[in-house]
Amino acid sequence: MNDATRIADTATYERAIAHFGQRRIALPTFAELAQPATIPAARREALASVDPDAPDALNLFRVHWYNDAARTGLQALPAHVVLPELLTGVASPIIVVLGDRFPMIRAHKVLPAYSCLVSRLVTGRFDPTAQRALWPSTGNYCRGGVAISKCVGVHGVAILPAGMSDERFEWLGRWVVDQSDIVRTPGTESNVREIYDACATLSKEPANVVLNQFSEFANYLAHYAITGRAFEHVFKSVHATHPGLKLAAFVSASGSAGTLGAGDWLKEKLGAKIVAVEALECPTMLYNGFGEHNIQGIGDKHIPFIHNVTNTDVAVAVSDHATDQLYLLFNDPAGLAMLRAQGVPEDVLAALPHFGLASICNMLAAIKTAKALGLGASDALITVATDGAAMYTSEAPKAAIKHFGGPFGAAQADQAWHKHLAGATAQHVLPMGEVERNRIFNLGYFTWVEQRGVELHDFEARRDQAFWRGLHELLPAWDQMIGEFNRRTGVA
Repeated sequence: MNDATRIADTATYERAIAHFGQRRIALPTFAELAQPATIPAARREALASVDPDAPDALNLFRVHWYNDAARTGLQALPAHVVLPELLTGVASPIIVVLGDRFPMIRAHKVLPAYSCLVSRLVTGRFDPTAQRALWPSTGNYCRGGVAISKCVGVHGVAILPAGMSDERFEWLGRWVVDQSDIVRTPGTESNVREIYDACATLSKEPANVVLNQFSEFANYLAHYAITGRAFEHVFKSVHATHPGLKLAAFVSASGSAGTLGAGDWLKEKLGAKIVAVEALECPTMLYNGFGEHNIQGIGDKHIPFIHNVTNTDVAVAVSDHATDQLYLLFNDPAGLAMLRAQGVPEDVLAALPHFGLASICNMLAAIKTAKALGLGASDALITVATDGAAMYTSEAPKAAIKHFGGPFGAAQADQAWHKHLAGATAQHVLPMGEVERNRIFNLGYFTWVEQRGVELHDFEARRDQAFWRGLHELLPAWDQMIGEFNRRTGVA
């Protein structure tokens, strides 16, 4: 890991300093994004006049969990909602932290995108004057990467399956330098291999640098230190009004496995179990399975290199039938009317538009975990709404036809409620012991060693928790390097 804190190429490093100095761009540290109240007051004041959806470099200082509803100021606590038993059917409080308060893309994936780029910039491993940043994704990471790239004057390229939501492509079309910078690979959510293949081809050109969220440890570390700390703060706030409450589990879809890094923090600080989630239609972890699904943004058919598998406690599978139908329930007037009639509080109803498909998946996985582990009213679970419903509007009519054969109304709302909420079960939940952890860990061999050329020693090193604890030491070192970089550019 020492190589990750050394200047890899002095000439590249100096060109990056000149690039950022000319543009008067400062880079936030990981510590500032973890505790944004520590961002210098002058910079926070300057942010007040900056559009949170603009490609303005000052928006880098909004890449955190503490933005207010307008995303123009700070609030004391990350936005969240505590789901009641009336909605979930379980006594355990389910805390959902809202990810659509991040700037530019309204999704939390802009955080790992920044982290992956900044860790390369300050170590001389990316030349902003001559190289293109390639952002492979099945969800929002490529949007986050393109947004960060545009903010800092870097040429960003999005690589994602052609079958993702129309809203993703519409957004990308407005942000890329050229429409050819949107690389559409075959398939949909489950076709990660095709993304890797496209990256392998493109990376043959020296000017193309792949920032692979599935293997960049900066992704894991950002979520460990920034997301983990923020979620700890949220839980402690809830705990203050619920004495005796303990954090039983952190629940997150695997995706790149970056967000699961927050679980390592929450297990370390609060003793929470870590629950990794996948689609039932493609149950790689649970059943070594394969298939296709529509839970956009969670990835599958492989084990990400940055997934700390041997620290994971539970694997859960959720069906896209459930996420599709509950998306309709949560966003259609007939569905909201039915939930209101069930007694679901208005503040909870108001939060539901902040739940995209993967967010609903995480909520359902938390319900299944509570049932499978026999959790009660003193056992909280915390999860994340990675993005909001607005990113999937085009999917609603497709889902209505697919699952109900026509428009969604009161009868369909009742059906979705009873089948997927009132009728939620503890099926497809796997508590993991040493055997299961090692089985899932070993699945990664075929992607990373056989297909991507990772050395077996480097692959195996990740089995030991000492490896992951060692990674944590990179954060203060990178922050020092960011500070030095800013001083060299003259915009500290």
